[in-house]
Amino acid sequence: MIKQIVCHELEKSFEGDSTKTIALKSTNLSFQKGEFTAIIGPSGSGKSTLLSLLGTLDKPTKGHITYDDENILSKRKSHIADFRFQEIGFIFQQFHLLPTLTSLENVLTPLFSRKVSYNKLNRAKEVLEQVGLKDKLQSLPSQLSGGQQQRVAIARAIIHKPSWLLADEPTGNLDTDTGERIYDLLKSLNEQEDCGVVFVTHDPLLAAKAKRIITMKDGVVLSEKAGFSS
Repeated sequence: MIKQIVCHELEKSFEGDSTKTIALKSTNLSFQKGEFTAIIGPSGSGKSTLLSLLGTLDKPTKGHITYDDENILSKRKSHIADFRFQEIGFIFQQFHLLPTLTSLENVLTPLFSRKVSYNKLNRAKEVLEQVGLKDKLQSLPSQLSGGQQQRVAIARAIIHKPSWLLADEPTGNLDTDTGERIYDLLKSLNEQEDCGVVFVTHDPLLAAKAKRIITMKDGVVLSEKAGFSS
């Protein structure tokens, strides 16, 4: 279980045909397991880039990230993939559910090629019940509302009980009431499972409910402050 993630002078740039875009600049941040952190800022501020780096989906151009003092991204690809599976759950704005699979089957997809110590089917049913979808196990995505589809995506993210949940605009495609219910679900998981949550959002009202708020603009961290729940 990874208890701390630390960013050391992180920078991420992207090379175009004749241009270079710096998406993240000299970023120094630390995240603690069990903490609920919201990252807020306009489009292009570097929020999603930072989340991709934290989740080992991408590598920084400069600087490095340590996970309990270990530089995981310096390891071989298979080691990074195993680490990601063990420690990190991802939730995105787009639900990324496979349309021909049921809720139960979608939740099982991260385990298809993995050997685990528990019964896969029982665990999938358990997490779907945990997110309030006990009666939707055999439903296809087309038979679910947007909020229900996001709950399936959350169940998929927590099936292996990760230390960290990284949520990139998880309420962006939902109406206000449904978005608040999804936020409350993530907050509940944070408290019950003691997982670290990093929640990227455009919504200042949701961000304000977090324990800690990081504000970004143009690839730079502008401020860090406590939220209402601290």
